[in-house]
Amino acid sequence: MKSIVTFMGVAMLAMGSLMAHAQQTANTGSAAQAAAAKSQKLNRAQFDALLAKPAELLVLDVRRPDELTKNGGFPVYLSIQSRELEKNLAFVPKDRSIVTVSNHAGRAVAAADLLARNGFKVAGAIGAQDYEAEGGSLVKIVPPAPKN
Repeated sequence: MKSIVTFMGVAMLAMGSLMAHAQQTANTGSAAQAAAAKSQKLNRAQFDALLAKPAELLVLDVRRPDELTKNGGFPVYLSIQSRELEKNLAFVPKDRSIVTVSNHAGRAVAAADLLARNGFKVAGAIGAQDYEAEGGSLVKIVPPAPKN
């Protein structure tokens, strides 16, 4: 009986060690991804300043359509989902500064980095929900009712 208890204790200690290592690896991976990002995450004031010159700006939203309808977005934007962006670069204008948008700017920063690597003028990335949390207003999109 004592050997079973000892074995269980050793097994639990090993499991705890593995879980701690996995958590540390996950945290290091996230930190490494953030450190590897080249594009700037914008706050509301920075984005509002860019919006003041709409002829010079392209807002590129990389979220899924369901996220746009659920969370809202900006009044005018180009929508290309993040997973589709690389194969649709030909449709993105190169004559404007670009701000990429996702919910909390994670995908937006990755999309901005992709655009910058491909020669686009990137002003930064913003999270739509972060923008709203800072007092900004989003446009809520209501999908049309199905036709009967």
